[in-house]
Amino acid sequence: MAVDYTVIVVYLVGMLAMGWWGMRRARSKSEFLVAGRRLGPAMYSGTMAAIVLGGASTIGGVGLGYQYGLSGAWMVFTIGLGLLALSVFFSARIARLKVYTVSEMLDLRYGGRAGMISGLVMWAYTLMLAVTSTIAYATIFDVLFDMNRTVAIVLGGTIVVAYSTLGGMWSITLTDMVQFVVKTIGVLLLLLPIAVVKAGGFSEMKAQLPTSYFDPLGIGGETIFTYVLIYTFGMLIGQDIWQRVFTARGDRTAKWGGTVAGTYCLVYALAGAVIGTAAKVMYPKLGSPDDAFATIVKDELPIGIRGLVLAAALAAVMSTSSGALIACATVANNDIWSRLRGIVRRGEEGHDEVKGNRVFILIMGVGVIGTAIALNNVVEALTVAYNLLVAGLLVPILGGLLWKRGTVQGALASVVVGGLAVIGLMASYGILANEPVYYGLLASLAVYVVVSLLTKPTDETVLATWRERLAGRGAPVADEPATVGA
Repeated sequence: MAVDYTVIVVYLVGMLAMGWWGMRRARSKSEFLVAGRRLGPAMYSGTMAAIVLGGASTIGGVGLGYQYGLSGAWMVFTIGLGLLALSVFFSARIARLKVYTVSEMLDLRYGGRAGMISGLVMWAYTLMLAVTSTIAYATIFDVLFDMNRTVAIVLGGTIVVAYSTLGGMWSITLTDMVQFVVKTIGVLLLLLPIAVVKAGGFSEMKAQLPTSYFDPLGIGGETIFTYVLIYTFGMLIGQDIWQRVFTARGDRTAKWGGTVAGTYCLVYALAGAVIGTAAKVMYPKLGSPDDAFATIVKDELPIGIRGLVLAAALAAVMSTSSGALIACATVANNDIWSRLRGIVRRGEEGHDEVKGNRVFILIMGVGVIGTAIALNNVVEALTVAYNLLVAGLLVPILGGLLWKRGTVQGALASVVVGGLAVIGLMASYGILANEPVYYGLLASLAVYVVVSLLTKPTDETVLATWRERLAGRGAPVADEPATVGA
């Protein structure tokens, strides 16, 4: 295992080095939070794919393949569909707004007063996303070093918090690009073909497994619909995803770079399902489907390659964790703390803004690590986060982008009713039930439409400013050094 350990250690040291390098570039709020809004297509595509394909997509995706066969790809597939929809239909307009958070967009569209409540919902979502990603370190380090769960969470979390705090989005962008390359090599180019060969090829897999394992809809229509509702729509409105859109240097980069990343996700989804299906042939009686990834890596891969593939899993977890962490800190500072203190934003401030956001990343990072240690049920925590996000924020965000008649009263009512409805329904039906997000979303939509129609239309001055920003005019002017990643 010495060679595998060396590969992992070199990888982790490299992540910290990139954080240090990023610190030297992050000298303004724009640089620290959105990488100066100047990523070109190559870096934008790689980093966007890295953040959406985390531990759940890698370890969980293989586990679903182990349990359901090829239809286990649907969870990650719907993530890719969401990213494609965001990139094709909305990303250009989002990038032109030149804001930092989803709540700022809501304030801009509705004329203020929507940001605090929506910020609280978004903060809860990004916090739980960061927590669940951080817990995944325990699984990986257990395979690597037979490490205690708490020590593993602290080790992995500390590394992510360190490089994120040092350089903000610049550090995260650089590390995510490396993580994208490592994941591509480790999972797609190495683990996928090796797993298929070790299982005896597709003909042997078909001979050994039930036909349901090769049914594209074998996982069930209701499950697929729920995945679409939670993950596809979740991709459209999550702060962690929008904050990456804000890093694009222009409309075309956001649209086409995101399209490439979304297509990559579809390929990654199928790869994970095939690897899981192959693992089912080799290890038909594993205790848990989520053990499939670690087992096949540990038992079937040669020395050195094993270390690289485990580094790929670690990369998947770190990319999602760091993206969720900076999103959580950005929302906490810009949408909650600044509003509570009555601070008026001045656009692109310099070192004080960087210092403040750096402090919030550190504070949120410590909180995430502590929560991850205390939390046991990861699936329930992530389900609560996505249900709140979709039921509370999907309607006012998409309504603001698509429906001129939507009002701030309708948006606020939609957030409150949708959020409270999904909480109450989870208490009634159970956290993992499908009904809470279905009915919560319907309640949010109904209230948004009815209240908007019953209240005074949004002031034309507010809408005029909104249209100017959507057209890329009238926005704050950011630092514009040379473009990166062209």
